Amino acid sequence: MKNVLKMAGAGAVLMTVLGGPAVAAEEHPAIKRPFDLPPSADLTYSIGARQRGFNLSGDATLTWRVNDSKYTISAESRVALLGKLTENRSTGIVDNWGLAPTEYYDKRFRKDPTTATFDRDGKTITFSDGDKTYPIKGGEQDRVSVSWQLVAVARAAKDKFKPGSEWQFFVIGPRDADPWTFRVVGREKVQAGASLGEVDAVHVMRAPPPGSRDQSLDIWLAPGHEWYPVKLRFTDNDRDYVEQTLERIVKK
Repeated sequence: MKNVLKMAGAGAVLMTVLGGPAVAAEEHPAIKRPFDLPPSADLTYSIGARQRGFNLSGDATLTWRVNDSKYTISAESRVALLGKLTENRSTGIVDNWGLAPTEYYDKRFRKDPTTATFDRDGKTITFSDGDKTYPIKGGEQDRVSVSWQLVAVARAAKDKFKPGSEWQFFVIGPRDADPWTFRVVGREKVQAGASLGEVDAVHVMRAPPPGSRDQSLDIWLAPGHEWYPVKLRFTDNDRDYVEQTLERIVKK
């Protein structure tokens, strides 16, 4: 059941539990790209999971708010019988790199919350749990904001966001950080919730580094719906999974 909770939490908050071993600060990539942030919206997802023969179902809500200078992302997930599994937030500003987090909050089932703080004046990232630090070079994301930075980059790139292309980000987790690489797989049809129906989507995959036992992530972005994530699938090495499907979009 412990693994089920970890995976269900990952699906609900759009990449909050992915990550591998931390990299040295000198290997920290900083890549500046054009971006186009999508409109503010409330997104509702259904969750389905399989773990060691057990099936779980639930729902997740995500609130995305952005203006010319600030953004907030709040996500919660719930599963039948267990109630709330995760609560995650990313808050920050919008700068020349795109989303620039100032705080990342991570709360998981039966665990104390943790935070990562982005000191923009001191150009340093610190953690409430642990003494690791990372420099702010530009473009750093957390495990909630990275999906929305990916959306913003895809919206701006369009013709360059094609099969085989790769997109790297430096991603902060609850206690450390590492580089993530997303590879565009291609266009596919995705069956979303009843209010959306079949959706044309761009399939993007984040595979763990060779030799890693980390989860893999498949994410489908919907160009016809502002490039919002319409489906996500997290898969463990033993093929257990969490799948998250968009049921409803309410623009704000």
